[in-house]
Amino acid sequence: MKNMTVALTGLVLSLGAAVPASTWAADPAINATPEEVVSKVREAVQYLNAKGLAGFADFNNNKDARWVWKDSYVFVYSCREDVMIAHPLRPDLVGKPILQMRDDKDHALFQDLCKAGAQKDGGWVEYWWPKPGEAKASRKISYAHSAAVSFKSDIQVGAGIYDDKLTPAELSKIAEDSAQPQKAVP
Repeated sequence: MKNMTVALTGLVLSLGAAVPASTWAADPAINATPEEVVSKVREAVQYLNAKGLAGFADFNNNKDARWVWKDSYVFVYSCREDVMIAHPLRPDLVGKPILQMRDDKDHALFQDLCKAGAQKDGGWVEYWWPKPGEAKASRKISYAHSAAVSFKSDIQVGAGIYDDKLTPAELSKIAEDSAQPQKAVP
């Protein structure tokens, strides 16, 4: 039975967003952590810094487990141009305006994401968004960070967690700690 559980967990992880949302709720081991979100966003920023404009298309591929994992995913947008550039699970949002987009509580989420992402080390924003595979919105907190992509200085990258307890201040501490170089243990 243990081997079957491990095999199913591996299958779930490899499928990423194809897994029903009810499975995520039942198994917290496959929910994204704040540390993973910060790491993935920073990895995506470095990827786009190196790859340039050609890298945008890679974020629209929901089969690429690099940018879609557990119950989270990386999305890319432009604040100045007011457009969603890449979204692996919602291709219908790509090319659409973002700054007027409101969540289920009438919050202009991308206005706050643009402000948070413009901070030196990025930042966290709380809003209500459906989990992949669900219609009803849940509390989501996303980490946003700016990326220098070719000649576009206003590109931002984000990813988030679905969490009812953590505050943006607590998450900022996690992001700050992960940015600090690790001290060698003697």
